[in-house]
Amino acid sequence: MRLVRVMCSGRVDLEFILRSFAKGHDGVFIGGCRLGECNYTTHGNFDALAVAHMGRKILEYMGLNPDRLRIEFMSGADGNLLAEKTDEFTKQIRDLGPLGKAEGLDSKRLALKFEAARNLVPYLRLAERERLRVPEKTKAAYETFFAGDEFTALFDDVFSDLWAMGQIMVLLKKAPLSTGDISDALGLNPSEVSRYMNRSSRLGWVKYDTAANCYGLAG
Repeated sequence: MRLVRVMCSGRVDLEFILRSFAKGHDGVFIGGCRLGECNYTTHGNFDALAVAHMGRKILEYMGLNPDRLRIEFMSGADGNLLAEKTDEFTKQIRDLGPLGKAEGLDSKRLALKFEAARNLVPYLRLAERERLRVPEKTKAAYETFFAGDEFTALFDDVFSDLWAMGQIMVLLKKAPLSTGDISDALGLNPSEVSRYMNRSSRLGWVKYDTAANCYGLAG
């Protein structure tokens, strides 16, 4: 097991989490100070909690078990609790099995998904600040928000189209593709692909080659 220490759990970024999984780690465990007991006025452990919830939602979109990502809060004196929780998490991950294989995803497909997800991190940071921010940093407020339908609806609204377009962008980096090619690669129906491509074209991300009857990256 690899342990990475940072000064404050509030510095944990979605990119760190996704990069760890992309490198083949079967699980990611985040430990932070007890909520409400942060040594800093920023109370960054609440930010870490928000990041963990978003990370779990991304894993769901990818077809991975969200239980591969866990966050726990404890004090510096809770050495026994840390050992207990990490041992428990290690057993849980072993029971889940290897990342991707246990969920029926081949390595190439999984690599594409992680590349697409990591490319979307800047958009999600902005969305977290503007639309997914919990106004009150209390344990009750965070539990209520992230366990409720409002968070799921907001996250789906922010992420769903970007997720599909992000995967398409990764595919087009490798080679120009037709609507049918994209549809087959991602398991989307052609009408969905056309909708995403029209939006991507308006954003200036892709261009259509009428002679070759395929899409490519713009610029």
